[in-house]
Amino acid sequence: MYKSGFIAIIGRPNAGKSTLMNQLLKEKIAIMSDKPNTTRNNIAGILTKPDAQYVFVDTPGIHKPQQQLGRVLNKNAYSAMEDCDVLAWIVDGMETYGAGDTFILERIQSLHKPVILLINKIDQMSKEKLMNVCLNWSKVYDFDEIIPISAKKADNLAEILKVMKSYLKEGPALFPEEMKSDHDLNFRMCEIVREKILLRTHEEIPHSVAVLLEKSEHRTNGYHLQMMVVVDKKSQKGILIGKQGRMIRSIRLAAQKELSDLLGQRVELELYVRVEPNWRNHEDKIKAFGLDEFDDD
Repeated sequence: MYKSGFIAIIGRPNAGKSTLMNQLLKEKIAIMSDKPNTTRNNIAGILTKPDAQYVFVDTPGIHKPQQQLGRVLNKNAYSAMEDCDVLAWIVDGMETYGAGDTFILERIQSLHKPVILLINKIDQMSKEKLMNVCLNWSKVYDFDEIIPISAKKADNLAEILKVMKSYLKEGPALFPEEMKSDHDLNFRMCEIVREKILLRTHEEIPHSVAVLLEKSEHRTNGYHLQMMVVVDKKSQKGILIGKQGRMIRSIRLAAQKELSDLLGQRVELELYVRVEPNWRNHEDKIKAFGLDEFDDD
């Protein structure tokens, strides 16, 4: 009896969604950083086992939006919630229940789907603290299951798969066995560059950046890639380039190394920075940059 289905990994920004999915897949499918809303698109990580195919969908952190981009990111997450078979709500066990959780809970209650609560960061808690956290969350909602985990340490992942399988539907695999993600190589390459920017910049810059692949050439000695980094203010362009071009060079070299590992060949990467004023509030730009994956009803 083979089973398959979609599991939406949802939660507030920085709850550990991308870390969890990468650990479950044992492969880097989604980029990671300590910046909120690192994930902007719904990214499916496909785990195929002999008895089941799990399609985990990493979603943007649900939050109170400040710009049109934030509204689009929430829409992406809501779409995954509506289309999935099971909701995996991951919460930071070190954080107290807040308004952001109420925001998510209201959405969950309207969907009438199985909800598995994943309490993250158990590696940082005493047993007594964990018991209290589990008890407090059990009063919030009638969850189908509560599973304490550590996404970072990969604790209790086998339990997640065992529990999730019981909620998947009987049926064949939804994707070919060799497929690991529903996003193509170009998307993954742009995300790697964006991750290196997130890891090196602060304040507004991480939220203001989009990365576009302008050109990809496969040459005899490897790949030549040209990417455009878009920001929404002139001052951000100066920070990204850095004094004597040091910042952009640091980003380029780090991204080049990971891209070479991904492609298994030498990569020569060129980066350019362009200013698109206030692009995060322009629907056409958000769409053009591939961040709004769904048409409005």
